[in-house]
Amino acid sequence: MGRLFGTDGVRGVANSELTCEMAMNIGRAAAMVLTDDDRRHPRILIGKDTRKSSDMLEAAITAGLCSVGANVIQLGVVPTPAVAFLVGKYKADAGIVLTASHNPCEFNGIKIFSGDGYKLPDALEEQIEAIVLDHVDTPPTPVGGDLGTVTTAPNVVRDYVDHVKCTVPFSLDGLRIAIDCANGASSRTAETLFTELGAECHMLANEPNGVNVNDNCGSTHMEGLMAYVKEHGLDAGVAFDGDADRCLAVDENGNLVDGDFVMAICAADMKSRGKLAKSTVVGTIMTNMGFNRFCDENDMKFSSTKVGDRYVLEEMLLEGYNFGGEQSGHVIFLDFATTGDGQMTAAQLLSIMRRRQAKLSSLATIMQRYPQVMVNVTTSPEGKLRFYTDTEVKESIEKAKAALGSTGRIIVRPSGTEPLLRVMVEGENEEQISELANQVADVLRTRLA
Repeated sequence: MGRLFGTDGVRGVANSELTCEMAMNIGRAAAMVLTDDDRRHPRILIGKDTRKSSDMLEAAITAGLCSVGANVIQLGVVPTPAVAFLVGKYKADAGIVLTASHNPCEFNGIKIFSGDGYKLPDALEEQIEAIVLDHVDTPPTPVGGDLGTVTTAPNVVRDYVDHVKCTVPFSLDGLRIAIDCANGASSRTAETLFTELGAECHMLANEPNGVNVNDNCGSTHMEGLMAYVKEHGLDAGVAFDGDADRCLAVDENGNLVDGDFVMAICAADMKSRGKLAKSTVVGTIMTNMGFNRFCDENDMKFSSTKVGDRYVLEEMLLEGYNFGGEQSGHVIFLDFATTGDGQMTAAQLLSIMRRRQAKLSSLATIMQRYPQVMVNVTTSPEGKLRFYTDTEVKESIEKAKAALGSTGRIIVRPSGTEPLLRVMVEGENEEQISELANQVADVLRTRLA
């Protein structure tokens, strides 16, 4: 992770850690790094999610961009993957999204896409950091007619919805589904999209007020959706996060279908249709051990990366794969999108159900999940750094590994987007892995809190 950028852009408490001054300076630096020197007025798209601070940060970053001569096209509230798609469609030089994804409303963030619709590689993020923090280069200060302009795009929702609809090989006619929008960006697009695809939609958490984004709803709080689907006898439920780049699902019995199961269902379907490049799925070190077994049993290969959809995408591009994702619900269909897209993922999954006339619970039997326990420990930036060198922490992790032997695994890592250390233990004995996870977490709290 860099000094400003984590695994998913710049992130912090808005107006405290992520200030207007920082947003303005990031805008100026991004325009310098991402645009051709020959372009007098590069075009930059800006989208945002529904949190209250997004308007403030939009104004600040727009000012920064215009001050160096960039022309800004404001998209309004729109999902992150929509910005990635529209950068190409609108022939822009870059796209910026103001969002803190699945985090609470007090957080916000800045995600940046280059002109090809992909998240920035580490090298470009480091250039932006060097300009903002080290002042290694001075942004231009044009005046008069050389300043940038601000316009809006009136057809954002229509263009994005039509794009996702074109990727769905079978309609959703007859399906009755619940959609949890997390009071986030999908509140602007989801009902239109899934209704036009033919589903009967029950909309949940789709009335954002600036502070209720991800508040006991969305893909990080699945309990309400699980209960709703079962109580109303629906075929399935899908939930997105604040910027709609994640999707988790619920079957007709109210059981969670996480990103690993979604990937297994979609990968098997793609392979059966000859659409899975090199018969390979890309996941991360957090992907459940059961997914590895699923791949072995279905003549597929599994490629593992560091945690973060950016690393999944890098591996896909490097090796020529076209499908991958994370347990958290970031799923990338590279034939159609340059980043994880929660609504596209939901549409693909529901289309498989409809085409096969199968219940989601039946489709999910394709994979057996190993018991997995996750414990989060709050820490400081200094605690994250000490994690790598603390002897007692290392000893506690090694002790847990020895106890698990070949029947399980433990992964302890700093979060790339939150002030947390994450302890994940996986194995055959749920009681044992829970005990080991909490033992290691206790050591982290004592040493690194």
